[in-house]
Amino acid sequence: MPKLKTHKGAKRRFRVSGSGKLLRMKGLRSHLRRKKPKKVKRLYSGTLPVSEADAPRVKRLLPYR
Repeated sequence: MPKLKTHKGAKRRFRVSGSGKLLRMKGLRSHLRRKKPKKVKRLYSGTLPVSEADAPRVKRLLPYR
């Protein structure tokens, strides 16, 4: 059985917490931020867990994490 390759795009977008949860960042945060209120910009800074429906798909892309 050959070794599985890590999906490099997923490696940059997702990380695994200490308890094993998959975490992601919010989208729509790269540009056009000057016009957004400070409250919204603060919300973009945190991480969120990946939804339960998407978690198996992401785990398949990150086999050794």
